[in-house]
Amino acid sequence: MSATLIRHHQGSVLRRTRLPLCLLQTPRTPLLNRNTVSRNLHVARRRPLSPSPAPSRLLQIALSIRQESTEAQATEKKGPFSIRNFLFKAFAYTGIFIVSSGVAVVAFFIYDATTYREDPSATDIPVSELALNPRRGGPKNLPIAETLIGDQDTEKMAQQKDKPRLVILGTGWGSIALLKHLNPGDYHVTVVSPTNYFLFTPMLPSATVGTLGLRSLVEPVRRIVGRVNGHFMKAEAHDVDFSEKLVEVSQVDVNGQKQSFYLPYDKLVIGVGCISNPHGVKGLEHCHQLKTIDDARQIKNKVLENMELACLPTTSDEERKRLLSFVVCGGGPTGVEFASELFDLLNEDLLVFPKILRNEISVHIIQSRSHILNTYDEALSQYAEARFAGDDIGVLTNARVKEVQKDKVIFSQIEDGKSVLKEIPMGFCLWSTGVSRAEICKRLSDKLEGQNNKHALETDSHLRVIGAPLGDVYAIGDCSTVQNNVAQHVVSFLRTMSWEKGKDPEKVQLRFDEWRELAHRVKKRFPQASNHLRRLDKLFEQYDKDHSGTLDYEELSELLHQIDTKLTSLPATAQRANQQGEYLGRKLSKIAAALPAMRANDIDYGDVDAAVYKAFKYKHLGSLAYISNAAIFDFGGMNFSGGLLAMYLWRSVYFTQSVSFRTRCMLAMDWAKRALFGRDLMSF
Repeated sequence: MSATLIRHHQGSVLRRTRLPLCLLQTPRTPLLNRNTVSRNLHVARRRPLSPSPAPSRLLQIALSIRQESTEAQATEKKGPFSIRNFLFKAFAYTGIFIVSSGVAVVAFFIYDATTYREDPSATDIPVSELALNPRRGGPKNLPIAETLIGDQDTEKMAQQKDKPRLVILGTGWGSIALLKHLNPGDYHVTVVSPTNYFLFTPMLPSATVGTLGLRSLVEPVRRIVGRVNGHFMKAEAHDVDFSEKLVEVSQVDVNGQKQSFYLPYDKLVIGVGCISNPHGVKGLEHCHQLKTIDDARQIKNKVLENMELACLPTTSDEERKRLLSFVVCGGGPTGVEFASELFDLLNEDLLVFPKILRNEISVHIIQSRSHILNTYDEALSQYAEARFAGDDIGVLTNARVKEVQKDKVIFSQIEDGKSVLKEIPMGFCLWSTGVSRAEICKRLSDKLEGQNNKHALETDSHLRVIGAPLGDVYAIGDCSTVQNNVAQHVVSFLRTMSWEKGKDPEKVQLRFDEWRELAHRVKKRFPQASNHLRRLDKLFEQYDKDHSGTLDYEELSELLHQIDTKLTSLPATAQRANQQGEYLGRKLSKIAAALPAMRANDIDYGDVDAAVYKAFKYKHLGSLAYISNAAIFDFGGMNFSGGLLAMYLWRSVYFTQSVSFRTRCMLAMDWAKRALFGRDLMSF
């Protein structure tokens, strides 16, 4: 036996494998002598006639040994090289991020440098003499601002100087939505408001405790008005002369003197909002309200001031408990969200205050109904009450405030069917119990016929103020309500139709096809009644009590009266005001497009609104509310409530509804700052 040495790797060590010589030789072949081997090195190898099994087996062993060697090498190199590749990619991506960030910073500074101007931008512009010295007139002989000082600022503004004058009172949700959906150049637009900003009211409770900054909720109105090349006046409207189409406007000058003037209009839009309803309760001067950005600032300062006073050594135990007693009058969305935000502040950011404050703080909600959030689904109201019970927030239902004093709230509550008078010590009180008319709305309601609502201006389904000249004055938002009176209008229509046919109105008989045509007209005139006129056949069968196959006057009157009682006033929410503003903006653009043809045909009368655009139909998109690091949603029968996930969904909804990219960025930064640094606990 002889052996051949074959070297191969095993790990990192070379080893030898001893193979029998017989495996290297062909069977039945004698051993070659030394001379033969030497000679064969110089002779070309001949191809064997037929393969033998021994070389094949040798080849398999050699390949197996080579494969083991390759796998061993791959195993040896895999660990260090994979870590090296990972580190290389990590450093590469980090370098790319650093370079990209540096480029972005440099690009921002380059852009910032372009925003500064060194050359004076003031140029000589023409200004009308009437703008500087307006003529006097009107019932009170006041200056009439027929020409404004900015009418010649740009070419576009000069072109629309002779356009129909559109005056908008207020800068709320309805007015801003109107401005965004109005075609530029259709009207000479002037916006009048005592505030020169738009306020994002749904997030206002978050600003009262420092969760959001005050500037994150406001947007300058002049930027929005500039879209339609309009004008803005920081003043307050007091009255309207409908006969001469003049709005009385006033403002206090630098000397503290009230200056009044008239602003002429062709179309007037009233969107002045509303005020809190006092309900005849005494002592509301001791309460705070939450309507404006100034209200939010005052509330924040008062809350922090009470907490700071409670830390003083000169404050008695009884006085400390009173200072830390927070009472919310009203269990609607505003009151509930403020109580939730206040609890979050006390629960999450009181670590920098003495611990005794957390034990003595109390929050109470006084609600006149049997549940808080009574406009929501009952299951959501119960969820909110259970959540508040776990957070030690007292919810006092079936209770009515009688009087608010400087240091306590006196209220009555129903217990076992009896009214019991109670009181709560109070260091802070928020009044949030319904809405009432603004002063100008009261004045206009008293002046116009057909205004019977004590809480808002009544409009028809085209948002035109009832009693005002047709098509001249509109009202949108919380200051208005759409008048129903379906039965009265339909009965008047039937009477007119019957007298034209020479018939007695009270003896009219409507067949089913006539009833279907009448219902179609009702839905067109009153879109809010569409949901109650779906199954016309069932309604016809239900109120055809004598089974005559027709509806007589009494049967029809009863049917329409039932529909009228089911229709409720539209909610005083930002959602409704926004939809009305969008609707009115589109309709006014349609009217402006139709004006040239009407003037060419000498048409200046008639129901132009109904001719060019459909009636307003409110579509309820749902309601949502924040409940102490949770949220509830009510989407027309589909309800959802939850914890942090629902809260993030609540934030995302309002984030998308924010008025501008600037406010969205500021909202995101405020939420990030709260997470990183806590709420803002400074009062100023």
